[in-house]
Amino acid sequence: MNTLAIVAAVAVAAAATVPGSTALFKEPRQTEDAAREQLAGFARTYSDKASWEARARNIRACLLREAHLEPLPAKCDLKPIIRGRQERKGYTVENVAFESLPGFFVTGNLYRPADPQARKPMAAVLCPHGHSKKGRLADYTQTRCAGLARMGAIVFAYDMVGFNDCDQVTHKDPNVLALQVWDSIRAVDFLLSLPEVDPKRIGCTGESGGGTQTFLLGAADDRVAVLVPCVQVSAHFFGGCQCESGLAIHKSDRHETNNVEFAALAAPRPQLLISDGKDWTKNLPGVEFPYIWNVYRLYGAQDKVENAHFADEGHDYGPAKRLAMYKFMARYLPLNLKAIVSDAGALDESDAVAPEESLKVFTSDHPRPEGSLAGTDAVNAALEKAKAAAK
Repeated sequence: MNTLAIVAAVAVAAAATVPGSTALFKEPRQTEDAAREQLAGFARTYSDKASWEARARNIRACLLREAHLEPLPAKCDLKPIIRGRQERKGYTVENVAFESLPGFFVTGNLYRPADPQARKPMAAVLCPHGHSKKGRLADYTQTRCAGLARMGAIVFAYDMVGFNDCDQVTHKDPNVLALQVWDSIRAVDFLLSLPEVDPKRIGCTGESGGGTQTFLLGAADDRVAVLVPCVQVSAHFFGGCQCESGLAIHKSDRHETNNVEFAALAAPRPQLLISDGKDWTKNLPGVEFPYIWNVYRLYGAQDKVENAHFADEGHDYGPAKRLAMYKFMARYLPLNLKAIVSDAGALDESDAVAPEESLKVFTSDHPRPEGSLAGTDAVNAALEKAKAAAK
């Protein structure tokens, strides 16, 4: 099943599971003409940096409120587990778990440059994944993580809730959106807990549902300095999965917005929006990007936002899209592009895929720690307890 089909299947399953969710999940959310009109209406609500920032503060506050993250939960000790180190061409990879809530684990893989002389402190990049069957274990996810590590970054690829090792609740959990945003915030904390990471050089890039995680994290957490959402930002398509639009983050009694404005909340931080001609990002060069560019213009930062559009490509994070991302990350983090791109422009992503089983965090030999939570009720109680502790 291809990624587009998986997104559609997840949307249908989620809509059928959550009471009253049909309107939230129906995609496309609106016609392309209606989306253009909506953006034009949003643009009329501000005229300068100050009025945009007033709007942005309200959007950000409503995002957190409607995502069930108001107040933000108290942060527990991460208690990281790091093991299974593999030495590969120009990088190493390890299996990682840490607690985003007491007893609830974020799981993934940590990639590091193999060169002991690599520049320190180092940039770090989060790599959330989309709704592909293999998630963070997919070849193309491993490939971009390895490429960034060879360029000199520490990289953390982590599971969507309900995927691979992160199976304490399913992806249909009513709070999956809240948990994924919180997991991403705690993933920043994890990177910053590593002594070799430069706190001013944090990036994030993901495709499809991972693109949603990228711009939602950028909206919620300004510690992320560089963002590259891939094949996801659209004015008429809101995501289609409970983890993206299963809560009222786009419209409430206090706000109305869309994913274009969530991406615009990153201004003036550097951002590359990657789009293609065969999915809901097909209009990005002429519709969504001009809106975001105008927000950056209010900061005098229009040179820091770019669109890489691949009109003949589809919904993926393939080599051409990865190359655009590598170049952008190299410029703004900065990183060593020459480690994977020759002077002639040839991309070397060899030896980038490890056996899937070797990347698993929890196995029969390394089970999840005792006291780990299981099921929606237990995890939701932990979330609510952490929020209460923050008040």
